[in-house]
Amino acid sequence: MHLDIPTLCDSFAETGFAIVPNLFTRSEVQRLKSECVDILAAVKAERGVDTVAGHGVYVGLAARSSVFQEAVGDARLLDILAGILAPDIEFLSDKFVFKSASMDFASPWHQDWPYWHGAHKVSIWVALDDATVENGCLKLFPGSHKSAVVHDGDASDGHGFGNRLRSDAVDETQAVTAALAAGGAVFFHDLTLHASHPNRSGAERWVWIPTYRDANAEDNDYSWAVAARVVRGEKRN
Repeated sequence: MHLDIPTLCDSFAETGFAIVPNLFTRSEVQRLKSECVDILAAVKAERGVDTVAGHGVYVGLAARSSVFQEAVGDARLLDILAGILAPDIEFLSDKFVFKSASMDFASPWHQDWPYWHGAHKVSIWVALDDATVENGCLKLFPGSHKSAVVHDGDASDGHGFGNRLRSDAVDETQAVTAALAAGGAVFFHDLTLHASHPNRSGAERWVWIPTYRDANAEDNDYSWAVAARVVRGEKRN
């Protein structure tokens, strides 16, 4: 697959995100999804509870899986990150997010930066299933990466997202919906406002989201970044 990285970089600089269809093959993401399913089952067995009940998120895949330890260093990801983030790239952490017949709510509008502050980071939303409006694909607000906004929404619904905007705070007509076939990806800045459509399909929809930073940026230390490592270039400070 030929990647027009300069065009992707221009899109990222202007809008705060870059949409890349078919970055991975369908068989590759089927393997990643299978690994997610196995991890979820193992975590439930270890802890005796459903650790993602109510929100459908599990953080720390690369910390426990060689499959994801390899995936976070995939050259297709890093080639794009080298253009939009930095030549020296550090992986921080990753997670899966899934929706199902019971986990069908829409993710609220939010920026990721309020969750970690510090240096700005880039995350990649990788579709492990075909992601459609019907099953809850991602939507993003172009240009919102240029400043932080106040998150003052009600987070008492038990669905996670402690930092969120009020439901009426975003003009939905200006949003871009990122419907993608399995294997497609969205690279986005941690100030880019994003949300998801609800899952009305009755079927599962899984995504994998790794997060990266400039390996040489002055940044905070994060207790949750237990699998952090430089995946391209070097850390010079």
